[in-house]
Amino acid sequence: MGRGLRVAAPLLPAVLVFGASFGVLARGAGFGFLPATVMSATTFAGSSQVAAVSVLGAGGGAVSAIAAALLLNVRYGPIGISVARAFRGGPLRRLVEAQLVVDESWALSGAGGPALERGVLLGIGLALWLCWTGGTAVGAFAGGAIGDPATFGLDGAFAALFLALLLGQLRGRRAQAVAVAGAAIAAALTPFVRPGLPIVAATAAVLVGLRRRP
Repeated sequence: MGRGLRVAAPLLPAVLVFGASFGVLARGAGFGFLPATVMSATTFAGSSQVAAVSVLGAGGGAVSAIAAALLLNVRYGPIGISVARAFRGGPLRRLVEAQLVVDESWALSGAGGPALERGVLLGIGLALWLCWTGGTAVGAFAGGAIGDPATFGLDGAFAALFLALLLGQLRGRRAQAVAVAGAAIAAALTPFVRPGLPIVAATAAVLVGLRRRP
């Protein structure tokens, strides 16, 4: 695991800052210090947590928040299958270790290929989990002191975080077409439906990205 910790080191400052940002915004959306921190410790998925909290903070229902989070995490199905052979022991141990499988730990440890290194996977995941959860705790504590995020212009930070996550994915015309279609669906529905539903409906845009196989 030591090598995994070293591999993850360059990513840790950014993860810590992102976690702290989430903690501040979660407090602004009505989450207490403990719920925000526990959510990061148990969910450990930045984009889905931001989606769920933003939906709830905007007045959306729990069903919409959960649906948005689940749709963003569908990718972990095939990712989990690709690394399943690396896990050992009983169901409880495998469940705990699987919590450390995220995009970065999967990619940097071999992306589920024949060169997959279990120790590196777990080391990277553990380092990221500690920084994400710790950052959230710091941000949630600070958010309690800040009060209303709008006072400091932080009420638009959820949108900014999602934009930052999106920009790294816009490689190629197909990805750009999906992003534009998703934005159009959400914008069209926002005036007419409850908060959260436009986010869920916007995922239909992924159909644009499907490739036909011969």
